[in-house]
Amino acid sequence: MRWDNLRLDGSTDAAASPLFGAVERTFDTPAFRGMTFYEVRARSIINKVPAVSRVPFDHTINPYRGCAHRCVYCFARNTHTYLDLDAGLDFDSKVIVKVNAPELTRRELASPRWRGRPIAMGTNVDCYQRAEGRYRLMPGIITALSEAANPFSILTKGTLILRDLDLLTRAAEVTDVSTAFSVGFVDADAWQAVEPGTPHPHRRLEACRTLNEAGIPCGVLMAPILPYLTDSPGQLDQTVRAIAESGATHLTPIVLHLRPGAREWFLTWLGRTHPRLVPRYLELYGRGAYAPRGYQERIAGQVRELAERYGIGKGGTRPRLRPRLRHPAPAPAPARHPEPEQLALL
Repeated sequence: MRWDNLRLDGSTDAAASPLFGAVERTFDTPAFRGMTFYEVRARSIINKVPAVSRVPFDHTINPYRGCAHRCVYCFARNTHTYLDLDAGLDFDSKVIVKVNAPELTRRELASPRWRGRPIAMGTNVDCYQRAEGRYRLMPGIITALSEAANPFSILTKGTLILRDLDLLTRAAEVTDVSTAFSVGFVDADAWQAVEPGTPHPHRRLEACRTLNEAGIPCGVLMAPILPYLTDSPGQLDQTVRAIAESGATHLTPIVLHLRPGAREWFLTWLGRTHPRLVPRYLELYGRGAYAPRGYQERIAGQVRELAERYGIGKGGTRPRLRPRLRHPAPAPAPARHPEPEQLALL
């Protein structure tokens, strides 16, 4: 399989993985109980987005694969099957760690062939998931991008991003930096049920405020909005109001979509926890991954009206930092992130 050529030297506390020819590690701490990490040395780290993808960026960096956030709806689940792992429990508990990601980033940015294009992070799985607290790959990646004055954006659910606030502010002095949090709802019961490994939505929004106050533009991807679970007028109002109070620079609503891998895992969860909703979901998603256009437009219209009412993007916190580019700038990193189905890029 494709990871067989990626190998690390063994050590006293690690074993060679029969799956990847990598180093397999487990950690005896509550935060990592039940999880396995496969440390690999990747051949490359800056990924070219296929031309057919309709996204506002053309390069990504993904230092991890698999995610401890355990979001039952995660659009990236099916990417784990490329590694002969399953899209369910394996995705939640078996995380690939590209331990040489920082050095590869620096090397590839220095290549004469590199043209300084914006790089998006968090487009497959979260680069600030729990594993980042131990492996600390992002500081080296951000430093390399900053030294190259290369524009970048980060999409995350992880409040751990605040650990790197100083690095982000220094990067914003020399290039375009933008961030966004994914917050589809603020209902505590929904959060505990479908995003059990993530920080509380209000903590994410507090982090959004902190980033904006520090001069790092931060918006919110209101995703996913879950039909019949988080889409009532009251829930939408509560969520948009909380996003507005965070000082988010922009808001992009996205209704749940169910692609292969995520579809099977989510519907199994739904059948176990909300069996009465299964027929209604099959009606919405019986013909494909997306809810009917009419439903999507109705939800988007409601969110748009609420955003106008609460003034999102109007008179919010203004960045105090001005980019000072060392070379003619390429197109800036996107302030608005694309739909999740467009983000599951390798």
